[in-house]
Amino acid sequence: MFGWEFPPHIAGGLGTACYGMTKGLAANDVEVLFVMPSASGDEDESAVKIINASDVAIDTVSRTVDEFLGKVQFVHIGTNMIPYVSPEEFTTIVEEERKREVEDFRIQYGQKYKFSGKYGSNLMEEVARYAMVGATIALQHKDEFDVIHAHDWLTYLAGIAAKNITGKPLVVHVHATSYDRASDDNIDTRVLALETRGMMEADKVIAVSELTRNICINKYGVNPDKVIAVHNAVDFSGRENLEVERGVKDKVVTFLGRVTYQKGPEYFIEAAAKIIKRCDNVRFVMAGSGDMLNKCIRHVARLGISDRFHFTGFLRGMDVQKMFALSDVYIMPSISEPFGISPLEAMQTYVPSIISKQSGCAEILDYAIKTDFWDVDAMADAIYALLNYPAISRVAGQLGHDEVNALKWTAAAAKVKAVYQMAIDDCKK
Repeated sequence: MFGWEFPPHIAGGLGTACYGMTKGLAANDVEVLFVMPSASGDEDESAVKIINASDVAIDTVSRTVDEFLGKVQFVHIGTNMIPYVSPEEFTTIVEEERKREVEDFRIQYGQKYKFSGKYGSNLMEEVARYAMVGATIALQHKDEFDVIHAHDWLTYLAGIAAKNITGKPLVVHVHATSYDRASDDNIDTRVLALETRGMMEADKVIAVSELTRNICINKYGVNPDKVIAVHNAVDFSGRENLEVERGVKDKVVTFLGRVTYQKGPEYFIEAAAKIIKRCDNVRFVMAGSGDMLNKCIRHVARLGISDRFHFTGFLRGMDVQKMFALSDVYIMPSISEPFGISPLEAMQTYVPSIISKQSGCAEILDYAIKTDFWDVDAMADAIYALLNYPAISRVAGQLGHDEVNALKWTAAAAKVKAVYQMAIDDCKK
């Protein structure tokens, strides 16, 4: 299994999902070798064996460098595009680049590459190098696994390389797509190309919701027969009975997630402004960081609600649980959310939740209140009802808690195991 992060060091929901999934797979008698770019050494290995790609040298795996690169289908992803060249000039440039790739590879051959495991400016370079190291790891352990599982576009090249060099079936897991992260005219074409290639070369594609499955089929042109939706679950260990001391008597409404376009933070702010005009005993919290944080701070100031609106920055671990414990209402107003684990985490701590109809988890949650992300009036009405009518809040909290408690990773992992078996059986035909 190729991932990019694993608790306790995570930047988002991907690492959390990998953690829950691997524990669920272990409960279903599936042994997992979990490969990540940069392990810290304090990861929980109770359900997995973690392989740190930064500890692995790219070694001989075939007779010649050219043969290895051919099998891995290594792609050098440059940042400089070359427009306005003739087909002949382009062919020459590509050939020169190919020779340079081989020469660079000879220099690095037998060396270890220290991955950051972050999402920095050299992310594309790390993705490409991860494919090379991934191929080496796959060959070293080829007798220990039956199937390859690659999570999200960051690891698709590594999954493809491992498939090509071992002949084992590949399952890619789509946790989000370019169409979720940005509007159609702002899509990163490099990421889109990697996503497309990963889905096309995979033997099976797992989507985290029917919403995401439809995007894979309709936007990426993937054969519907090989795309299977498996909803996420939540790991609930140690989340109940957390007691925190509240510093204010006011009710607290919380947004927790990346402060970026996809998550709809501006709609949360607009709804907050409407509520603050109607209630004087409520505060709003935006917990998270992202590229829209400064814009959101200015938006709050412009609306004149700064005295009732708080920004916490990025929260992790127990701080997330404390935030839920302090909250009276949780809201996820995402514009496009492939699944969305945070409402399940909130509901598990008895916090009544409001989610957008444009989220994958809306497919399986009956006791979260659902509104369109753009309908700030409906959003404000839902918040108002949960804050001012204790019976509604109490019922939503209790029924929501009971509902998400039934969503177990062991059940989700059993479905993933079935997908593995389909991929293995198809390869034998």
